[in-house]
Amino acid sequence: MNSEAVSALIAKNPSLKTAKAKLEAMAPGAYVMHKSWGFGQIRKYDDGAQKLVIDFQGKKAHPMDPAFCITTMDVLSPKHLLVRKETESERIAKLIAEDPAQLVAEALLAYPNNATTAIDLEITLGQVLGEEKFKKWWSTAKKAIAKDPRIAVPVKKTECYVLRDEPVSAETELIEQFNATRSARRRIQLAEELYATATKQEVKADFAAILKGVADPVKDSNQLDAAERLYGAAVRDNLAKLAGIDAATLEPSQSSLVSVARDLPAIAEKIPVHFQRRFLDLTKATHPIEWRDILFNLLKSSQGKFTTEVINFLVENDCTEELATTLKRWQTEQNLRAPVLLWIVKNRHSKKFAKLVNDLITPRLLSAIFFAIDYEALQSSSSRRIPLGDVLSEDTDLIPDLLAAADSETARDLANTLMLNQGFEELTKKSLLARFIKIFPSIQSLVAADAEGKDEQLIVSHASYERKREEYETLISKKIPENSRAIAAAREHGDLRENSEFKMAKQDQQVLMAQKTQVQRDLARARVADFKDANTAQVGIGNVVELKTDTGAVATYTILGAWDSDPSRNIVSYKTPLGLALLAKKNGDRVTVKTGTTEENYTIVKISRYVDVAGA
Repeated sequence: MNSEAVSALIAKNPSLKTAKAKLEAMAPGAYVMHKSWGFGQIRKYDDGAQKLVIDFQGKKAHPMDPAFCITTMDVLSPKHLLVRKETESERIAKLIAEDPAQLVAEALLAYPNNATTAIDLEITLGQVLGEEKFKKWWSTAKKAIAKDPRIAVPVKKTECYVLRDEPVSAETELIEQFNATRSARRRIQLAEELYATATKQEVKADFAAILKGVADPVKDSNQLDAAERLYGAAVRDNLAKLAGIDAATLEPSQSSLVSVARDLPAIAEKIPVHFQRRFLDLTKATHPIEWRDILFNLLKSSQGKFTTEVINFLVENDCTEELATTLKRWQTEQNLRAPVLLWIVKNRHSKKFAKLVNDLITPRLLSAIFFAIDYEALQSSSSRRIPLGDVLSEDTDLIPDLLAAADSETARDLANTLMLNQGFEELTKKSLLARFIKIFPSIQSLVAADAEGKDEQLIVSHASYERKREEYETLISKKIPENSRAIAAAREHGDLRENSEFKMAKQDQQVLMAQKTQVQRDLARARVADFKDANTAQVGIGNVVELKTDTGAVATYTILGAWDSDPSRNIVSYKTPLGLALLAKKNGDRVTVKTGTTEENYTIVKISRYVDVAGA
């Protein structure tokens, strides 16, 4: 807009006087960012209509009232990256590909004080690169930006990226951040980075002051948990060398922080990956007699990369035979957990670990894998992926390897377990089942039987479904593991042919596994209902029915889900003889119910809705 057009607009609307500079900036050719329409370019100002004509992406020649644009649209500086993408496309493309730190430095020049929040910068870069490309590019670009001495990188997204007037060294920036933060965790992290820098090059810093800034929270801080204190103590001791102080004089010592064996699993769960090996060395040194038992206990509850680290440590410390024996025992006792199972299947072809895993690659291991996947699916409240399930799906040789020594009956049992597993989607189950069928064609009959069984759903109440889930969880988390321990204990008593305790425990195992299979089937067929759809035109699930016998006696029954029978309250399942006889009947209908050799006749007097009666 030229001066005359702006003056005419202000004369018409005096309140716009304070926005005169912004109106004058809305000139033809200027690039803008609108809150609703996004990025665009002003084409012209229509004097007759007194409106700006703007080309937005996806909406060309869009007329807009300048007065309205004052609060909803910003005129972008020629230095803004979005503008330069249009005016200097080759230059911006080259910086994106070759020099992301320079791209950010030039982006910051467009902002007041050469600074903007991390949120704003990421939004702008996302618009320049496109959201899909930006995510991958940004993860790499941030590393280059962090090393650039011209750019101050914020800790939080609400803080600012700043283009400095004078570049500073990486170590100076670390010291500035260390002194500025009050977070004990952040200080430990920065101190470790500073130590790593100092071991590669000469760093001028007051290491005694930095050491104190780490040592104090390690000694006494409610900000840190046990794992963080241990990690902090390790960083503190490294800094002590740079400060010329004997680390042995600092309290608490690293050894004292791992001196209580029962605390170690919780510490191991949270320590940084790069500190895991040092943690194991420290544990061995602190517990010279019982360290093997401690590490086996840690392995049993280990997660992720720590599982691999513990196994490698045990092998390197001449515990291969003991480890092989332990893994076999855990398999027998059904105590192999998902992370250890995952390590076994991933290393089953490794020559280095052949002595550990070769004897474990059996159908029994596949059973343990299914159990672990099922258990994790039941424990998880989200739809997150299960790593062990992913490996089973993606490694097409795994099932054939595990079934190599199986007979057809064992394979059929395992296939049936797969079909009832809660950790796989139906399409994945079919894909895995196809691998079974390729080896054992007779299993094909399971597919047809499964299809028939799934046709009949069970309508159940929420409360009864939760009770059934609790029953299942009790089976898999308490009763079956207890039985496995009983079998293992009985096995220690000698000759299994004359061992009555072992035989009884094995019989109990068969009963428990049959119960588990049946409950799995029930849960797979269940459909939870709140019975609000019931009506009073005819008897259905969720109705209260008043009946009169031929003798004139009156009785009232509530028809609910398949698992809801409660005779003491006259609640019956729709699957009972009485429930089945009443379904679809209307007021006045005669009903005959046969129980064993006895027949009873009823007349339906009244039909009500359970949700109305229960809520009354």
